[in-house]
Amino acid sequence: MIKRLLPILILAIGVTGFLTLRLMRPEPVEVVVQERSWRVDSMVVAYSEHVPVLPLFGEVVSPDRVSLVAPMAARVAERPVQEGQRVAAGTLLVALDEADTLPPLRQAEAEVADIEAQIANERIRNENDREALARERDIVANAQRQLERTRSLVDRNLASPSDLDNASDSLARARLTVATREGAIAEHPARLQSLEARLARTETVEQAARRDADRSRVVAPFDGVVTGIRVAPGDQVASGAALMSLYPREGLELHARVPRRYLAELGESLEQDEPLIAEAVEGVQRFRLQRLAGESNPGGTEAILVLAGSASGLRPGTLLPVLLQRPAVAETLAVPFSALHGSDVLYRIDEQDRLQRHTVTRLGETLGTDGERWALVKPDGLAAGERVIVTHLPNAMQGLRVEVAEPQP
Repeated sequence: MIKRLLPILILAIGVTGFLTLRLMRPEPVEVVVQERSWRVDSMVVAYSEHVPVLPLFGEVVSPDRVSLVAPMAARVAERPVQEGQRVAAGTLLVALDEADTLPPLRQAEAEVADIEAQIANERIRNENDREALARERDIVANAQRQLERTRSLVDRNLASPSDLDNASDSLARARLTVATREGAIAEHPARLQSLEARLARTETVEQAARRDADRSRVVAPFDGVVTGIRVAPGDQVASGAALMSLYPREGLELHARVPRRYLAELGESLEQDEPLIAEAVEGVQRFRLQRLAGESNPGGTEAILVLAGSASGLRPGTLLPVLLQRPAVAETLAVPFSALHGSDVLYRIDEQDRLQRHTVTRLGETLGTDGERWALVKPDGLAAGERVIVTHLPNAMQGLRVEVAEPQP
């Protein structure tokens, strides 16, 4: 009997305990849903005039860089300079061996002297021909008179016909000699002109040889820096072979490609002689926009900026990032890039600490108060003195509640 009642008793005890615990439990606290807020930094909207900057990446070049070449085939005798050495105008850079450079000059000088001697001989010959012509004409006259006397004697049978023939032959020979002499005198101007033309040609060769001999001692045409050395003493170089390069220490330029959408703005500033300055991102170098390249390509047009100030630390071939100042724009707002959501959205903080969306027009970039590049914008419907968030929220949306830190100036 007891075994049959034991399960029922255990079940009754369990139900009683459950009911007792349920009656003694505390009342649950009512759950109140709280809206989450996001802590953000903000800044006060203040419109003013800003100078937008255009980031450019260019190469430093030297437009006056010269390449020095060998004037003739020769052996290098001297090269007293080194790569990167600064030299003054007139400094010897390379000297070619005189054993190779002087023989062509000496040969040209000898040819000139030979032609000059032939010209002098031709003039003396012409003078002699003229003097001989006068005497030969006298001989012709004497032969003419002799022929007449012989003919008279033959008519009187005082001379034989053979004497007449001899007198006639003597006159003919005298006349032939005169004609030959007159022909030589007539040909004198042509012979003299030919010799003078040969003299001019040989003098040109001599001048070229003398020029090459002078250029065999290559000197610096200006104060500059030696670069691109390609020869050493003892090298055999061909005519026109590159020896080295030299560029002036001043007058460096920066060539940087400008996107097409900025060309009209920069071109107008150049036409109005507005100085546009570019400053190196790293360093103290400053450049002034001087002109735009004459040709373009699909990637843009090269802007040519002239170095303003010292060239300390710059070398041709250096790749340099700069910020080019564009014409100033009034009534604009500069904000950190973190304030932009997307490419054209700012969020204003209203009186209930909720976000309100505002679309802006991007005008470019400018230098912010921290020295970093900020976005330059012109907002739509955003009044001065209001606050905008500068913390980038991936989940930013209209009406989102935020907790504002101390506003930045």
